[in-house]
Amino acid sequence: MATRTAKTYWEGSLKEGQGETHLVSSGAGRFEVSWAARVDEPEGMTSPEELLAAAHATCFSKSLAHELVEAGHPAPASVETKADVTFEPGKGITGIELTVSADVPGIDEEQFQAAVAAAEKNCPVSRALAATEINVEATLK
Repeated sequence: MATRTAKTYWEGSLKEGQGETHLVSSGAGRFEVSWAARVDEPEGMTSPEELLAAAHATCFSKSLAHELVEAGHPAPASVETKADVTFEPGKGITGIELTVSADVPGIDEEQFQAAVAAAEKNCPVSRALAATEINVEATLK
């Protein structure tokens, strides 16, 4: 079992405030966040939706590679997945669209689409997004 950690520090109200998200486990970076970066132009900041898109694109690409090999096909020469996560103020995340392109030697379209369907079903991030239980532990300072 592996646990990965990110941490966000936020100051101020939702619309006027700002914060910083740290990728703690990897130490890969600190990223500024704000409401404006979420609903307007990012201007060098990120958003939960962009981070979710990165996680989903990464997970889906790896899941597709796995499904192809598990089905007895060669490992893909490449898989490129773009994830578009749509956020609507007042509604939240309203959709995720994955666009996938892969170079897999020796398979036909039907075999490829079967692997894509399996990856869609088995991608851990896809499954997490369908989860209904989120546990929250909160402490008031």
